[in-house]
Amino acid sequence: MECVVQGIIETQHVEALEILLQGLCGVRKQGLRVHELCLKNVPNLGLVASEIRLVCDLDTVGHVGGPMRGAGAEQISFLVRPMQVSKITKNALIVFDKLGYKLDHEHLRVGFAFHFQRDALITLTVSSINKMLKLHAIDDAVHVTPGIQLVEVTTPASSKNYTEVVASVSSFCEYLAPLLHLSKPGVSIGVVPTAAAAGASLMADG
Repeated sequence: MECVVQGIIETQHVEALEILLQGLCGVRKQGLRVHELCLKNVPNLGLVASEIRLVCDLDTVGHVGGPMRGAGAEQISFLVRPMQVSKITKNALIVFDKLGYKLDHEHLRVGFAFHFQRDALITLTVSSINKMLKLHAIDDAVHVTPGIQLVEVTTPASSKNYTEVVASVSSFCEYLAPLLHLSKPGVSIGVVPTAAAAGASLMADG
């Protein structure tokens, strides 16, 4: 499984965030270009509706499951979900269609990523979200939210090391607080009021 938090940042402050991350992570950024597809099944009698998210990067696909649910899930600060990475064939969508899953929507994420090790293996991505005007037409994708970038922090975890992983990522996220607020996906409070001042300070020092 993996733990996830997200936030948003204005595009004008992304360069300052990159300077901060370069110092914190000690690694070079990598380009990010990911095609995400969301498939949903048509619920039949006795079945509960479900969805499958395919995160495609070249010939590798990540199958992202739904978030952990229940009273316990509401009490934790991170979204927890299953994640499985594997190879995929060109006929994958046909197979899922046979299983009752239809394409609901798709989008393209373009930006950069940092992969680094603290007490846990952490991946931080900064990307713009782009929608396809035609099916699978990623070359013609257009921005959904101009001027805003999505920041996502993910880290693998298990039931045995979950507490340590969350503590490590929470500690790291505190360094980013002047520029953005990170929380469970879907509970964002928007851009933070200190971002402009913090960004200007980082740019001056950088």
